[in-house]
Parts: sequence; C-alpha cells; structure tokens
Amino acid sequence: MLAAAQRVFARAGYHASGMDAIARRAGITKPVLYRHFPGKRDLYVAVVDHACTELEASVRRALAGTEDNRVRVSATIDAYFAFVDADDGARLVFESDLTNDPGVRARLDALDEACAAAITDVVAADTGLPRPAAHVLAVALAGSAQVSARSWVASGRQVPREEAAALIASLVWRGLRGFPRQPGG
Repeated sequence: MLAAAQRVFARAGYHASGMDAIARRAGITKPVLYRHFPGKRDLYVAVVDHACTELEASVRRALAGTEDNRVRVSATIDAYFAFVDADDGARLVFESDLTNDPGVRARLDALDEACAAAITDVVAADTGLPRPAAHVLAVALAGSAQVSARSWVASGRQVPREEAAALIASLVWRGLRGFPRQPGG
C-alpha cells in the first residue's frame, strides 16, 4: 500500500492524488485502504515518514560503514544521490506540496536534524570540534549532498550518478580534511 501510495503521490502530488487511484495501484479496494489509513493525509504522512526513515537509515549506514573519513564523506553523499535516483520518496521528502502541513513539516525537519546529528557525531568525535561547530559542518555536508543530488536529477542526470556523487564528495572532502583527525577520533 505504501509503495503504491508513494508512487501516486510522487507523480501527482498530494492535492491531485485520490484514494481511488491509490487503491487501484495497490490492487486493493478503497474500503481496505481506509481500514489502514483513516484519510488521505494520514496515508501521505505515513508515506513521507517511510521515505524519511529510508534516507536516514542510508546516511547512518554510510557513516557507520568505515573508519576512513574520506570514504565516509563519499558514502554519505552517495546515500543522498542514490535516494533521489532510485526512489519516488525523494520527491515527497524534498519537493512535497504539503510542506505547510505541521505534521509533514515536523517530519521533514526531524529528518534534516537526524541526518545532521548523525554527521555531527562523527565530525565532533574525529576533529575534537565543539558540537555546535561540528553541527555547522554537518549541515553543510548534508545540504550540499541534498541540493546537488536534486539538481543532478532536475538537470536530467547528464553525468553518471557515481561520477556526480564523487565530484561533490571530492569538493566536500577538500574542505573537511582541513579539520585534522584528533587522536582517539
């Protein structure tokens, strides 16, 4: 159901999507859909929440996958590129037509903060920077990954994904490597 709803919402937007179309796409009846979700907004929030959870998990896996910070930077940026490349959920996360809804806005803000906090933890531990300073760097890394990945999709993926992500990773790494790893970090 969530996958079907995600596809319909991503293609048509919240306002132009109907529960009939979602039920048809899911191969169920509308009453079955309403048994699980009392309304379209509830379903939309569940879909956005699922997409946010997927991106956050990808970022956390990228950070935990190695102790090599250059590889971490590359993997984290690639997590954003992979998310926008492979998933209709990216449209709902980064281009939602319901961002003024308090529930949706809160979930999108929580995603941004969770990804930034995960990156902050690594930057602070490795550089010895105070958390507020590490957080500024973390937000810059996440923001550059997100905006460049979205731009890459919007411009028609003219550069292969791996190459585009590597370009941004190289740019970000050149800045971050100026903050040397501290002993024990």
